[in-house]
Amino acid sequence: MAIIILAHPNFEKSVANKSIIENVQKRNPDIEIRNIFSLYPDYKIDVQAEQQILLKHNTIVFQYPFYWYNMPAILKQWFDVVFEYQFAYGSKGDKLKGKNFLPSFTVGAPESGYRTLGDHHFRVLEFCKNMEQTAYYAQMNYIDPIYFNGTSLAAGYTVKQLTDNAKNHSDRLIQHLNELK
Repeated sequence: MAIIILAHPNFEKSVANKSIIENVQKRNPDIEIRNIFSLYPDYKIDVQAEQQILLKHNTIVFQYPFYWYNMPAILKQWFDVVFEYQFAYGSKGDKLKGKNFLPSFTVGAPESGYRTLGDHHFRVLEFCKNMEQTAYYAQMNYIDPIYFNGTSLAAGYTVKQLTDNAKNHSDRLIQHLNELK
């Protein structure tokens, strides 16, 4: 069973992430969606509740918009407090061992900007090393991220482009989740 930890600070106004979640829910209503920004707008995360939720699931998907080459602040806070010593790591910190860790995100800029001579210089996957190391440190199975570029309406992408790409993204996500069962 999978859970999606949704970390979008402005989910109601989102086009891409909202479409992804709606498509996943429509096709697989058994997947639990946990909107942590909605649950914890004050960033005071209920560590015990979050840890108990993680223990119930074999696959944990982290769904978020790529912000300044990283995850939104609420997700970083969530990791800081939920993946604590003796839970996710340490001599007795093997509670997440063997679980699947799958980042799933959207990137506003076009893929061409994430190249050596592009605006952002590095490839998107190079910015994901912190997530990969977090998974390894918690003895989890890191799965390469699912993402797509070009999700910014301000950059000229249309709502139709975003929703079409989000549909493709959610299809790939569901396929991955089915393979991990």
